[in-house]
Amino acid sequence: MSGGKSVSLVLGSGAARGLAHIGVIDWLLEHNYRIDSVAGASMGALVGGIYAAGKLDSYRNWVVALERTDVLRYLDLAFSSEGLIKGDRLIDTLKTMVGEHAIEDLPISYTAVATDLARQREVWLTEGPLFDAIRASMAIPTIFTPHTCQGIRLLDGGMLNPVPIAPTFKDMTDMTVAVNLNAPRSSRGPAAATVKKKKHEDTNGYRRIINEFLDRFQSDEPNSHAGELNLLELLSNSFETMQAAISNAKLASYPPDVLINIPRDACKAYEFDRAAELIDLGYHVAAEAMQSRA
Repeated sequence: MSGGKSVSLVLGSGAARGLAHIGVIDWLLEHNYRIDSVAGASMGALVGGIYAAGKLDSYRNWVVALERTDVLRYLDLAFSSEGLIKGDRLIDTLKTMVGEHAIEDLPISYTAVATDLARQREVWLTEGPLFDAIRASMAIPTIFTPHTCQGIRLLDGGMLNPVPIAPTFKDMTDMTVAVNLNAPRSSRGPAAATVKKKKHEDTNGYRRIINEFLDRFQSDEPNSHAGELNLLELLSNSFETMQAAISNAKLASYPPDVLINIPRDACKAYEFDRAAELIDLGYHVAAEAMQSRA
């Protein structure tokens, strides 16, 4: 795409809320902004990498069609002390959809941010196989197993840099737009008005059992003891709390030209079956943030 202001786009980490990144990209492209650079962590690395490879429309069509049982079907259990899920099934599906790409051959600059836990540092992946970088960047501790990339055992980039603005510092673009998926909980606005939890009426035995399992994981209802969280809720909420604190510090140190805030209560961490709603949310929040700057 030619013409328009050039943008360095920073896509933050935040599990299923990362689907809102698609709506942000849609708004920018529709309004004649040119995305010349993408830096992302976790889901931001995934959506940004697929966009850089020119296959975002294919990914959008696939993810919008996902049902709750489809989400579970792509989670291949690891039976490992390092994590619950291997992630091979999901990555293989995405490779088939997007194709194999070397990061250095992509038409725009791309950086996936991951965490080297052994050396306690963030790693910027700017070359090599695209899906190696994506898989490393989205290796949420205890959920996905770590991934070895360029000889280093890596974990989720959101552990140290949930909104990775620093990789864009050398970009010669007109503006930096960052998407923070760990913004304060919403009390009004697009998140509260647009995103409603879908109810599933399914009488098939297998699907009903899977839905009941996911309901227990994603439920808004308290557990048997007041305020008690189950293990998965505790892991998810703990990670998100950490990310929110780090995001605030990073954004205070390195403020972008435009900050697009997606509230962390927009959806549960694994509600990937709500893609259409989250894409719409990203579009509308981007419109509000970009137009308020104009």
